Amino acid sequence: MSALRNKVQLIGHVGQEPEVKTMEKGKKVANLTLATHDVYYKDGGEKVEQTEWHRVTAWGKLAEIVEKYVVKGKEIAVEGKLTHRSYDDKNGEKRYITEVVANELLLLGK
Repeated sequence: MSALRNKVQLIGHVGQEPEVKTMEKGKKVANLTLATHDVYYKDGGEKVEQTEWHRVTAWGKLAEIVEKYVVKGKEIAVEGKLTHRSYDDKNGEKRYITEVVANELLLLGK
């Protein structure tokens, strides 16, 4: 069961062009947003559509794949783990971020 701990799998569309940076020693990091879409019906038959946005970070070879092949609107599948971090913004206020750190990525669709 340890393989199932903190595991996230998402299929969705990339919301904006990925941002890829080269860190010191040449390691790359890619940041992107992923939209997942869900449709369900309430008891009265009313259709409800819901879109959730997810922050995704990919490192190393995965970041290089993102840089070469992933563009806004592309459908992808991501597997990774949830992480939480915080930072102080320009005004000194504490900000919190939840993101998926990808360890696998599949390119879907066209």
